[in-house]
Amino acid sequence: MGVIQLMPDHLANKIAAGEVVERPASVVKELLENSIDAGSRSITIELQEAGLQRIRIVDNGRGMDEEDAVLSFSRHATSKIKGEEDLFHVRTLGFRGEALASIAAVSRLTLKTSPGETAGIKLELEGGKIINREKSDARKGTEIIVDELFYNTPARLKYMKTINTELGHITDVLNRMALAHPEIQFSCKHNDKELFRTNGRGDLLQVIAKIYGMNVARKMVPVEAESIDFTIKGYIAKPEIYRASRNYTSTIVNGRYVRSMVLNKAIHQGYHTLLPIGKSPIVVLNVEMDPILVDVNVHPAKLEVRFSKEKELFSLLADTIQTAFRKEMLIPQVKDEPSKKPEKLISSQETFDFYESKPAVKCEERPVVQEPTDYYKEKQSEILESIQQDVISQPESEIHRETSYEDEHVKREALQEKEKQRVPVMYPIGQLHGTYILAQNEEGMYIVDQHAAQERIKYEFFRDRIGEVEHEVQELLVPMTFDFQYHEALKIEEHKEELERVGLFFEAFGDNSYIIRSHPQWFPQGFEEEVIQEMIEQLFENERIDLKKLREEAAILMSCKRSIKANHYLNNDDMFKLLEDLRKSTDPFTCPHGRPIIVFFSEYEMEKMFKRVM
Repeated sequence: MGVIQLMPDHLANKIAAGEVVERPASVVKELLENSIDAGSRSITIELQEAGLQRIRIVDNGRGMDEEDAVLSFSRHATSKIKGEEDLFHVRTLGFRGEALASIAAVSRLTLKTSPGETAGIKLELEGGKIINREKSDARKGTEIIVDELFYNTPARLKYMKTINTELGHITDVLNRMALAHPEIQFSCKHNDKELFRTNGRGDLLQVIAKIYGMNVARKMVPVEAESIDFTIKGYIAKPEIYRASRNYTSTIVNGRYVRSMVLNKAIHQGYHTLLPIGKSPIVVLNVEMDPILVDVNVHPAKLEVRFSKEKELFSLLADTIQTAFRKEMLIPQVKDEPSKKPEKLISSQETFDFYESKPAVKCEERPVVQEPTDYYKEKQSEILESIQQDVISQPESEIHRETSYEDEHVKREALQEKEKQRVPVMYPIGQLHGTYILAQNEEGMYIVDQHAAQERIKYEFFRDRIGEVEHEVQELLVPMTFDFQYHEALKIEEHKEELERVGLFFEAFGDNSYIIRSHPQWFPQGFEEEVIQEMIEQLFENERIDLKKLREEAAILMSCKRSIKANHYLNNDDMFKLLEDLRKSTDPFTCPHGRPIIVFFSEYEMEKMFKRVM
């Protein structure tokens, strides 16, 4: 019939470029990946007009000989995939052989490359076709210049944003590459002005400081974990440092920055109740695994991946973050911030000191910290006595000890270890507006949100209590009625057995309507209908009901409803008991909604505020 025909190569390359080369940042990403795959230790990026006029990338990688250089601009020409089995063992960032052909198809491109042993080759291409070919110098590495991007596809230029927007996309790519490869020195200039530089010494925290600033870097917590299949390393910000956007979460799999719902959900699970609702943490995590466990060929730009052991990775990552925070003091400290000065550019040789210096010229002698009153001394004695009694009552070790001195030494060490609580003993000194408890100790002053504190205490109590209840049900005096659309009613019928297993018995009550005569006893009083609706929505969306999540939300509802509110005045005993109960909590730093419970003012910072030290 002559209707179906083969597409010309130049047209096919332009169509492929539409998927691979979305904007100048896409070109930078693909070329940087090639440079990294070539073993480069130093990569320079130069831009004109956010890359639309020119992108120049120079590396010191392996380079190519003349034959390989010419072949590299053919579609699907690659040195990384030789057989079908190689697709399941991809360790390189690029592998499909589409990038150079696609970029060349929509630009005027110049390539200079050499393996360093002989003279190199220089190729000039226009619209994907080689128009000039000559010898070049023998400098080991590769230089690629991309001029007039989209010159032959003017419709694409209409979709480009402002120079600043396009430049922002490029710097985002550079940030991710630098975080994924701190061992490589990156430098970037835009219109001859240097924008970005890393030292390439392999210190990830130095790169984090360069990108996010020193204040963030000082608040990062190192994490490391390993299982049979996965190795996790990186840094997570303390919960007091958060952002409204998820763009500050960088997940790297085998050296490749990826976007993964699984990893993002695991990270948020690790921060569970430590972050305010709707906020995201600053995280840089590198996950290493056997390439056979991850499919990197599911997205045109290779940004999304699939994992074959998703649940195991989710659990390991969430547990790793939770464990790291369980060892940290997470009380935000109020600081007297100095006036900000313009930041100077960090040179490639400069390193950061992550320990805060506190130079101070004293105006007068520091006053002696006021000792706790006799009332609180007695309270402290009671606490220490109970701790000591706990230690003494521990079962004796089977190992024979030769002297009683050793026994006492061991007990003393155990006592000291137990006293090292994540929240120190605080002595209440008053209340502010019936809402905040003011407390002190030898370190300084604490302000405690009494409602948030009791929310945390009650949340952990209800969470544990709800987890113990399995099959007890509460009969209803008046049945609850639910109306559904036809397709929803079909879902209810399809999953009736699963609903009954979690304690919900739906009885047909007319067309597409159902009644419920009882519900599980752990449902929070007054919120029964909300919990049932949440269960049904989970069923419709995920084809399953997450009981753990539902019980978690029920515990949060009950803790909020039954906690003391603002403008509620407490006596000294009530305040002291609340503070002690808080200290015993598993996560005493935030309420279940992620709001901070305690804010700390160090004595030093207060003296700075009152100019006692300068």
